[in-house]
Amino acid sequence: MAGLAAFGLLTAGCSTGGTGTRDEGEAHTDKVAGHASATPTATAEAPFKKINAVRLLKADPKVSERVKADLKPCVKDEYPIDVSYGHITGAGGQDVVVNVMTCGDAVGLGSYVYREDGSSYNNVFTSEEAPVYAEIDRGDLVVTRQMYAKGDKPAFASSEIVTTYRWAGTKFAKHDQVENDFSKAVGNDEGEGTEAPVPPSP
Repeated sequence: MAGLAAFGLLTAGCSTGGTGTRDEGEAHTDKVAGHASATPTATAEAPFKKINAVRLLKADPKVSERVKADLKPCVKDEYPIDVSYGHITGAGGQDVVVNVMTCGDAVGLGSYVYREDGSSYNNVFTSEEAPVYAEIDRGDLVVTRQMYAKGDKPAFASSEIVTTYRWAGTKFAKHDQVENDFSKAVGNDEGEGTEAPVPPSP
């Protein structure tokens, strides 16, 4: 009898301490069926609507002919573009950030923000000061420009300027700007400035 009582206490403790997602099994489901309405359920947000970014760029008069000329597939039908979906303009619909890059070294040629307006998209931001790349960061638009000095290699820029924009009613306004200067000793594949000092001979 003592063993049965202990087993009863153990099962009672488990049923009251469950978290819902961690409890499994049909028997447990039958026990809590009468309390199903009290269990919170997660509601998944509707996914973003995917767009044909290449077609959008080619039809956009704000995209320069230079960028359009470079907008070609790298391999088969794979274009050198990155597309991000989010909400950064306060609109009821979605916003789309599109970055156009080169195929070889992924240098950013242009960054664009499109705001959904019914069945169409309006270009509300354009930056073609290459190399440039735009991202969505916690509701803000963050644009990074790599700055190259004479002699810099494509993979090692001397610095970068990171500008944060926020939507101000009808357009983006600059909110913050940061400049990062990079060490020329780090990542130097020729070994200049990276060798460890040689200890003196005894």
